[in-house]
Amino acid sequence: MAYEDYIKAQKMGLRAFKSSTVRGQYPYLPVLDEILSHADIECEVNLGVINIPLNQVVGTSTVGRTQAFASNFMPLLDYGSEFSAKWSHLVDAQVEEGIHDAVKVYEYMNKYYVIEGNKRVSVLKYFNSPTIAAEVTRKVPKRNDDLENRIYYEFMDFYKLTKINYIQFSKLGSFTKLLTATGKNTTDEWSDDECMDFSSFHIAFYKAFKEKGGNKLNTITCGDALLFYLSLYPYEEAKEMSSSKIKTNLDKIWSEILLLGEDDTVELLMDPTEEKKIVDSVINKIKTLKKKKVAFVYDKEPSASDWIYGHELGRIHLEETLGEIIETHTYITNGITDNAENILEEICNDGCDIIFTVTPQFIKACLKVAATHPDVKILNCALNSSHNTVRTYYTRMYEAKFLTGMIAGAMCTNDKIGYVADYPIYGVAANINAFALGAKMVNPRAKIYLAWSTLKDFDIDEYFKERSITYISAQDMITPQSGGRQFGLYAQKNDEKKNLAMSIYHWGAFYEELINSIMRGSWKVEEAGESKALNYWWGLSAGVIDVICSNKLPASTTKLVNLMKKAISSGVFHPFAGLLTDQDGNIRCSETDIIKPEDIMEMDWLSDNVIGTIPTIDNLKDSAQPVVQLRGLNIATTDKGGKSLL
Repeated sequence: MAYEDYIKAQKMGLRAFKSSTVRGQYPYLPVLDEILSHADIECEVNLGVINIPLNQVVGTSTVGRTQAFASNFMPLLDYGSEFSAKWSHLVDAQVEEGIHDAVKVYEYMNKYYVIEGNKRVSVLKYFNSPTIAAEVTRKVPKRNDDLENRIYYEFMDFYKLTKINYIQFSKLGSFTKLLTATGKNTTDEWSDDECMDFSSFHIAFYKAFKEKGGNKLNTITCGDALLFYLSLYPYEEAKEMSSSKIKTNLDKIWSEILLLGEDDTVELLMDPTEEKKIVDSVINKIKTLKKKKVAFVYDKEPSASDWIYGHELGRIHLEETLGEIIETHTYITNGITDNAENILEEICNDGCDIIFTVTPQFIKACLKVAATHPDVKILNCALNSSHNTVRTYYTRMYEAKFLTGMIAGAMCTNDKIGYVADYPIYGVAANINAFALGAKMVNPRAKIYLAWSTLKDFDIDEYFKERSITYISAQDMITPQSGGRQFGLYAQKNDEKKNLAMSIYHWGAFYEELINSIMRGSWKVEEAGESKALNYWWGLSAGVIDVICSNKLPASTTKLVNLMKKAISSGVFHPFAGLLTDQDGNIRCSETDIIKPEDIMEMDWLSDNVIGTIPTIDNLKDSAQPVVQLRGLNIATTDKGGKSLL
């Protein structure tokens, strides 16, 4: 029996050896000594005897026996040697009573290299054992800016709390997100029962992931997929699921899992498709068809939110302009709860063709419902969302903010301008910087004093008053019930507010063009070929944003704004072009370059004429934290390294 096992294992080794050779890869076990010859080690830490995952045992400590094994740890030497006899003896021991003696290994960057016990590792890998007992010494590399190194340091922090060593991620911040997903924070140590519960869930998930072929994917880890799964299915619910139930859910969202490994996961559609004209016969044909049902899903009443109110005006515009071919319906979820998923299911079952969800927090419900209703077109109003079953849409508001910044710079007399931001999420830093650059363009001495409306225990009015700031850029709209004047760009003198300009969303124009685009069939055209995440990101050129100027502005200032508006719309001028530096003096764009759209969207730095910082999530009000957890900039969602505002 041991002979047959050895021959079978040797064949596995020879196949791996040949495969590595054909691909031009090293065919034997990696050697830690050789790897460390190019690395700086900070220290060594004795972790004691623990169970380690065998799939993370990848090599040997020294070059001694490395050529006896292929890269998959299967034997290469012929049967009849002393090596094969010892290997076969270990097979008998494993079959009869199991291998219990711990091996000795070094752990480096969450991978293990054997000091003593290569054959024990080989035999247990042959039997597909998930773990092996090992006496572990960790070699800690010096901290640096390399992505793998930074992820490893996050792992070590995670390991201190959980003693879990079988989770691997490919993206920075994932260990902290996993803690959040399991209801823990970055200081809670896990109990034995909590570790056991998570281990059981991980085993069930890994089995389902492997059955889907996930272990053959090179671009993502099982941990990456597990973390995304928990973003849709709460941990308390997921940990009770069987492996078969998890696989059923994975079947629904597998296209989203595959998308996790794509480098350029979001394709930005910067303008509506060129095909804007439809011949009269096609229009008449559309009018004779059954009306399309279009649903708008809000988390609160439009009268209670300036954001929702703007989208409601867009829906009314649709009814007025496309009422012959569509009918619209509104649904209120009363908060972001599981109720959203139930309502979306109800909308799909009612025969709705298109669904607009206007709040980023709806994305979880959208993804779960889209998986079971592929024929319904579901869109979420958000930026930088990489999903191919749910499309996202947003405006390039930074273009309008650049124009209002120009107005502020031209009107301000003491070079101090206030700017009120709400959430530190994708797109907001671009708005702040564009405003600052617009002010700087007409007034090189202009400084933008940044305040966040979502900060805990912070009085914005007092902050501006102490600094003699009278020109302020605030929220873009007001709710119908509000009589306040603190919106757009306004001047405040002697408690009197005078509105000067206002950046506006033309959601009606946005929705009208999206519906027309779908009617023309461009939805199918855009999804043809490779499956990608699509984000409609339209701006001044599409007529979906604008700046309204007060008649109180000097005629020359209004004329300059209109001139620059045309220049941006036509592409002649770009707000983020030429030499740009951040607060620390780092060059973010050279004199001859233009910042790419993807980098504008993910911008997490502030211009050198901005006074203030991007707050971390722990400095925000409780009501703001869910939004930032979902769509926050990396600098905002981390609990470390944040600066205070003052």
